[in-house]
Formats: sequence, structure tokens, C-alpha cells
Amino acid sequence: MLDERTRKILCAVVKNYIDFPDPVGSRTVAKKYSFGLSPATIRNIMADLEDMGFLRQPHTSAGRVPTDRGYRFYVDSLVAEEDYANQRLLRELHKGLETLRDNIDTLFSETTRTISLLSHYLGVAMSPKPNIATLKKIDLLRFRADRIAAVLFTDDGIIRNKVLSFDLHMTQKDLNRIAGYLNSEFSGCTFDEIRLKILKEMTLEKTICDNLISNAISICKEAFFLPYGDLFVSGLSEVLDLPDFADLQKIRELSRAIEDKHTVIKLLDKLSEADGVQIIIGSENSMEEMKKLSIVVSPCKEGNRPIGVIGIIGPTRMNYSSAISIVDTTAKFISRMLAER
Repeated sequence: MLDERTRKILCAVVKNYIDFPDPVGSRTVAKKYSFGLSPATIRNIMADLEDMGFLRQPHTSAGRVPTDRGYRFYVDSLVAEEDYANQRLLRELHKGLETLRDNIDTLFSETTRTISLLSHYLGVAMSPKPNIATLKKIDLLRFRADRIAAVLFTDDGIIRNKVLSFDLHMTQKDLNRIAGYLNSEFSGCTFDEIRLKILKEMTLEKTICDNLISNAISICKEAFFLPYGDLFVSGLSEVLDLPDFADLQKIRELSRAIEDKHTVIKLLDKLSEADGVQIIIGSENSMEEMKKLSIVVSPCKEGNRPIGVIGIIGPTRMNYSSAISIVDTTAKFISRMLAER
């Protein structure tokens, strides 16, 4: 347990380092904050915080910088004290996202762009896992000679698009007949139920004898294979401009973490099960690729049903107060907007 004086000095060091990425000295804290303490007293307290693992000294005679434990203490203090409602952001979101409520992919794509521009970090979002969604209708469109665009409409009004690779040389009339068959067979079923039905259909002899049904089942296998929601990422150039990624090796590490979408999807999928804003700082990440990054995320829900997750990924030297406010306000706005459809 830290006493009040020590807590204030730790938070001052963390906040100063977030604002200005240089090691923080005791004289800076004494001049900038009205603690009524001498630089020598502050220096002794900072040395104690270093011994306890909250701060570290990059090199001899330098000031201190926060460790992941120091950031965690600071973030927990923010969560306990601050109200995240951001009225200006709410107005911006209403203006930019209100018309997108019926297309979840477009909504989350635009959301990542918006929160990235506001935070100057990576904006990420994952649309709902489709396994519990109920199919209302499927449309199939001839995209190119070897491509088919499948447009899936669910009972909750969410539209999902998927481009399928097929060398079946089918006309649009063929695709319309297949879509009609799929709608008659699977409308009203969840995606999980559809996959089970497909497996049964594949064992029946008619899938070999009837070319229409055979093609329909092949297309259906691809169209409904959606183990996770789609991942949306925006703002990599914004993050690479930060001084935290001036080092080429750090740029490579960040790029690898983001390019491995499976890693980000697994992380978001795990965090989507919680309620409210979740903050994971550096070494707290269970995945090696993310241990030098922090992530602030929040699920979006329609009642008790998850409808996706949004978040911000950035360096551990993140402006957590701003990031938490942006993520919390945006997630609540999306949840409320979709619930009012």
C-alpha cells in the first residue's frame, strides 16, 4: 500500500512521462506540481518507488520512467476517479455513425477510423461472432468469372458480406436459383445449425446426383464458415509517427503483432466476454506479440447479447485517460444506437 504523498508523486511521474517522453526528474516534479516538497524529498520517494517496481531508471543519473506496474497503478486510479462521458465525442459519433446502424461491417470500419483519428493510436474493432446469429436471407451475386459475393442478412438487421472463390462458371440466374434453395432450407436457422445441416446434406446421395444442390452446399460451406467476427484495423501510420516507435526494431514488432490478425482476434474475442472497459498493459498481455503494447477495449452489447468489440492499441506510454474516454463513450454510443433500431 502506498501513502497519499507517494501515490501523488507516482501519478505525477506517469502523467508527465505520458505528456513528454523523457525520463522525469525530481526537480521537474517539484516545479510542475504543488506538493510542497523539496526535490531531495521527491527524489527519495522516487527511489523508493523504483525499489518497489513502479519506476525504473533508464541509465545512471537519468530521471525515472514508469514500469508496467506503474502504469497499472495510474490506470486503476483513473478508473476509480473519472467520469468518461465525452459530450463532444458523442456529437461527432452521432454525426458520423448514425446512418450506418444497418451495416455492421461499415459501422465498425468507420468506427476504427474515427477512434484512431481522435486518439492517434490504432483503432480496432471486431464484428459479432456469427455462430449464434439467425439467417434471414442470403443473396448471391456474380462478382467475377471466379468470384461470388455472398450477402448475408441476419434477424438482428446485421449485414455481412463475403467474397467466395469458385470456378463453377455459373450465371447470375444459376446463383439466384441457388440462393432461393438456400433461403428455403436455412432461413430462420442459426449459423451453427446451418453448418450442422450442411454436414448432413453432404452425406446424402442427392448432393452427388443434383448439380444445383451440390453447388449450393459447396457455396454454403464457404459462406457460413465464419469462426470469428471480421477484424477492422485503422491508423497504423498514426502510431508509427509516435516517438515510441522511432526505433526500427519496435516498428517491426508492432507490424508483426498487427499483421498477425489471428493474434488480435483471439485477444479481442477473449476481452469481449467482460463488461465495460478493459485495459491490458504491456507485460500483462498473455500473447508474446503484444507484450510491448497496451490495449483499451470495450464490448458493444444489445441488451445482454454481444454485438462486437471496439478498442485502441498503442504503446505502453499511452494517454490512458483519453483512450478510456474515447473507447467507453464510443462503445456505449454504438450499443445504444443498435438497441434503438
